[in-house]
Amino acid sequence: MSAPVVATKGSAATREGYGQGLLEAGDRYGDVVVCGADLNVSLLQTGFRDKFPDRFFNFGISEGDMVCAAAGLAACGKVVFAGTFAIFTERAFEPIRNTICRQKLDVKIAGSHAGLMTGEDGSSAQAIEDIAIYRALPNMRVLVPADATEARMATVALARNPGPTYIRLTRGKVPVLFGDDHRFELGKGQILRDGTDATILACGPLVHEALKAHDELAAQGTRARVVNLHTVKPLDTELVVRCAKETGAIVTAEDHSVIGGLGGAVAEVLAETRPTPLVRVGVKDTFGESGKPSDLFQKYGLTAKHVAAAARAAIARK
Repeated sequence: MSAPVVATKGSAATREGYGQGLLEAGDRYGDVVVCGADLNVSLLQTGFRDKFPDRFFNFGISEGDMVCAAAGLAACGKVVFAGTFAIFTERAFEPIRNTICRQKLDVKIAGSHAGLMTGEDGSSAQAIEDIAIYRALPNMRVLVPADATEARMATVALARNPGPTYIRLTRGKVPVLFGDDHRFELGKGQILRDGTDATILACGPLVHEALKAHDELAAQGTRARVVNLHTVKPLDTELVVRCAKETGAIVTAEDHSVIGGLGGAVAEVLAETRPTPLVRVGVKDTFGESGKPSDLFQKYGLTAKHVAAAARAAIARK
């Protein structure tokens, strides 16, 4: 059965959902603390700071110190959210690897302004490799919410699901697909549209593009299934294999490099369990550039039309 999807609630950045989720988690759980590295306004962590000043810590432009302190707080029993721009989390990769992941500490790394959606800030600020980096770390979960509702629910859920986690957030607004009746479950994908000719597996802002691609394909008589894979690690391998078996053609779609992200994760599963025609929609091993997100999505092949074309290509290879 397909999950309910609405697209009538306007638009919002997933970082907005994250900020709301922090407030909800802070209200419910007294052990939740938040760490920032100067960009708290951009990450919308200031709501938590103002409401719970004794549980908020700002480290300035010093990401390594933020991560190490977050590890220490987690070792003392706190549930820690540590946020900055996705590209700047990579400055703290070594302590994330050796201090947080090796010890399985309960620290959630929030990486905002990820992907080409960062737009006019240009390639130096557009993290398009972060999913690949964090997927490779043992013990690390990787989440990419599709909209602000899902980002809020994921943040609250993480407050009671211990362990290192990377949650990837957007700067720009994306359509709000889900209502308050949305059912979010860590590690489980959701079928948003059913179909039998191909399956489009998407995460983050590309879920909306995948839904538009479904409509374009349907108008031409092609029935494409659309699946929201908000948890890239651990991947819902059972659902991926089921979709490959039932539709015989797979497309992955993400605002990330085609190397090592959702497309890479799905390719690994299919190669090892059920070889299936696969086309990956994503950034083709190149850096981005400054521009409006919509223009960048068009130039780098991340629009609904590109997703639909990828579905037709995958179907042709059956």
